[in-house]
Amino acid sequence: MNYDTASPVTGAYPDEPRLALLTAAEARETVELLQRLERFDSGGRGPSAGQLAADLARRLPAP
Repeated sequence: MNYDTASPVTGAYPDEPRLALLTAAEARETVELLQRLERFDSGGRGPSAGQLAADLARRLPAP
């Protein structure tokens, strides 16, 4: 893909506050599910799921 970095990005953005993509509770549940996938997936995706879970968990605020 070619991107023109010389042109500024233009657009209209809403004034109302944006919602988070995930709530903290949803993110914690996602970490738990990824950790389960790490333990039980014999198809080779387990280590990747574990790494993603660890990366996400580091970004979460303490409960």
